[in-house]
Amino acid sequence: MHKGNHLINETSPYLLQHAHNPVEWFPWGDEALNKAKLEDKPILVSIGYSACHWCHVMERESFENAETAALMNNYFINIKIDREERPDLDKVYMEAVQLIAGNGGWPLNVFLTPDTKPFYGGTYFPPVTAFNRSSWKDVLNSVYHLFKDKRNEVEAQADDLLAHIQKSNIVTAKFEGNGFNTENNNLFSEFDAELICENILKQADNKWGGFGNAPKFPQTFSINYLLRYYHFNKSHRALQAAVLSLDKMIYGGIYDQMGGGFSRYSTDREWLAPHFEKMLYDNALLICTLVDAFLITGHRHYKIAVDETIGFVKRELMNGANGFYSALDADSEGVEGKFYVWQYDEIKAILGEESKLFFDYYNVSVDGNWEHSNILRILKPLSEFVAEHNLDEYQFEHKLAEWRHKLLAERSKRIRPGTDDKIILSWNALMNIAIAKAAAAFGNDDYKALAIKNFDFLWQNFYGNSGILLHTYKNGIAKHTAFLDDYAFLIQSCIHLQELTSVQTYLEKALDLTNAVIENFSIDEGVGFYYTSITQKDIIVRKTDVYDSALPSGNSVMVKNLLYLSIVFNKPEWKDKALNYLNQMLTLIKKYPSSFGNWACIYIDQVYDVNEIAIIGSNFKGLRNQLLQYFVPNKVLQCSKFLNNHFPLLSYKQETDNETFIYLCKEYNCQVPVDDVDKLMKKLNGKVVLNPELQ
Repeated sequence: MHKGNHLINETSPYLLQHAHNPVEWFPWGDEALNKAKLEDKPILVSIGYSACHWCHVMERESFENAETAALMNNYFINIKIDREERPDLDKVYMEAVQLIAGNGGWPLNVFLTPDTKPFYGGTYFPPVTAFNRSSWKDVLNSVYHLFKDKRNEVEAQADDLLAHIQKSNIVTAKFEGNGFNTENNNLFSEFDAELICENILKQADNKWGGFGNAPKFPQTFSINYLLRYYHFNKSHRALQAAVLSLDKMIYGGIYDQMGGGFSRYSTDREWLAPHFEKMLYDNALLICTLVDAFLITGHRHYKIAVDETIGFVKRELMNGANGFYSALDADSEGVEGKFYVWQYDEIKAILGEESKLFFDYYNVSVDGNWEHSNILRILKPLSEFVAEHNLDEYQFEHKLAEWRHKLLAERSKRIRPGTDDKIILSWNALMNIAIAKAAAAFGNDDYKALAIKNFDFLWQNFYGNSGILLHTYKNGIAKHTAFLDDYAFLIQSCIHLQELTSVQTYLEKALDLTNAVIENFSIDEGVGFYYTSITQKDIIVRKTDVYDSALPSGNSVMVKNLLYLSIVFNKPEWKDKALNYLNQMLTLIKKYPSSFGNWACIYIDQVYDVNEIAIIGSNFKGLRNQLLQYFVPNKVLQCSKFLNNHFPLLSYKQETDNETFIYLCKEYNCQVPVDDVDKLMKKLNGKVVLNPELQ
């Protein structure tokens, strides 16, 4: 460690990667911020994360260079931030850099006045002038002299930037409403649901799946919407676009054909060459979507992909106490993808004469399909491949498993990519939801047990001594006040676990967490929630986050939670709050559904009414488990052996000793109960309105 470097006692793997740089790095905190004010020096904030390829590149080129470090140490107070530990700071300073440079990304390098106002910044800077980018040393010199010689201009620029960030922050409070009135319920329109679908389909790649051009991200929220639209309207165009996207990803290089699990995104249109980092949250979101696709289509390869991905998560991202690590690096031995790619001769040596069939199935060639190496991918579905090669499908599947076992054993001898072993509450809650959904859909008791144990781990370890929920955990230490998405996703995991187990305690926890969100995150004027708690004092702007990007926005998830819990606990004011927010967002949802995909899913569920379902009686578990193997996205479900007057859905129903009844209700007004799930599904399916023009 360099004498002046202050990162060695941090828990973030990303910060620890920089603990031996000659740069005098500080973590974000009072020591660094007070030093900047005391010495009246500008602050350099450098933000990244452990699995970030270009972050590693800039570290090797510049932060490990003694001459460059001397410039940084002389001119600036240098602060390193892990964006996954402090997403709130990342959001503020990312917006500043986007305003300054016209683009953003990581590493994010932003220069601040001593009172933390941004005035200049960019992303990756090379060590020498290249790629039409100034060298890092030139930037350091220029910014320092700008601050020193034109201080008034710098301060004015910082004030302007901050004002712009603050102004953009009131977006959710200032949308023009659509005249929604909760009494006449005129927000919801099948026409608008169709318009959202059409706007998603305009972006669809009808050959390779996905949306837009390379680089391609999974965009699970758009796929979720298309699956819902098919469910409600039987639009085969919507279903075809959804399953094509999922199939091409499962068969592509973005999916680890040997070990399971998905990489971050594809660098090309065909899903061949991924950016090889594997993030916990991407895999959680893809599991959720694949489960829904399985429930709708019954296609077995979706279940296989879910099982393999959960297997990957358990094998490579789980600690000994049922918590999940954050990510795997893209690089090993300093080379992106080295751990995952294969040489032709290497496979031939492992599989011998059987390798020819392997090569055909996984698109392997002597010259390679990517940078003189081979990324394993499948160009023809298994059923088509075995028919062409006159193979028995069952025997070929057995052979595939045998090959995977051999290649995984060989791959395990390689130097592994680094693991980001911090545990993030929001990402764990997403994986908890995913595993709970898989447990419900597949009737898998092992997944159910894992979801319960993971939730117990989160509940026990993410509360501080003061009873405040925290954001990250490592080595027995939880820290950083939780953000909106930590609360929102944890509330949603409570809801899913309650549906899976019928343990009402999860709903009580959800109620407590929701009350905390309303108390500590509510926007002062207008609807919605800030990203940071009112208790957090070390950020210059309290941002609101409404975009569904790599993760669903905390605000969209909270709207879904409020709508659900308003029924569970008979809180009509929560429903009104959520619907008013949804109304303010509707113009954006319709126009830009790819940026507001989770909002869109919430909207369409409301368009086709929420099904309030209660199962009461001695066989409630059996009927519940059957129901959970159907796709019913627009439901509130509570089940119990006995009536429970604490919950409206479980109150004032018929109670018998030996019969179990399923009640379908709306606003607590229930139809005549039925005694089996098939009868319930006939009632639900009878509500589907078919539009022949969309089939």
